[in-house]
Amino acid sequence: MKIAVEDASIQYLDRLYEIEMECFKNEAFTKQQIAQLITAYNSLGLVAKENSTIVGFIIAMVNIERKSLTGHILTIDVLPAHRRKGIAQELLQEIEKMFSEKGVEKCYLEVREDNIAALNLYQKLRYKKIAKLRKYYGKANGIYLRKDLT
Repeated sequence: MKIAVEDASIQYLDRLYEIEMECFKNEAFTKQQIAQLITAYNSLGLVAKENSTIVGFIIAMVNIERKSLTGHILTIDVLPAHRRKGIAQELLQEIEKMFSEKGVEKCYLEVREDNIAALNLYQKLRYKKIAKLRKYYGKANGIYLRKDLT
């Protein structure tokens, strides 16, 4: 099955929110938060479509930190029925390319400590653990990861 990756836009808000809720339940961003994230001047967003239906997305931000640009992946969502097909990896690699084109040197993200599938993917893509985030996800711990893009 061929996955098409394209820019996310506010017109997809309802679908992105549905996917966010299915993926993250009570830890999901609200619809208003997703709208703010996707329309922020420094945000990058991509959707993954299978047969013209959105099955996943990624939203990231470009920030200035100590005179250099950094990227921060805020959410990456793939519907459970579409996981293990390389969609998350494709979204991550595309966003990393976009970061690099903008001169971003380092990319950061947070992940639940118990999300083994995501941790394995990030490790495969050379993300390094830099901190443990105590109770970052309610009662669950998070892990702060970084990847050097240069």
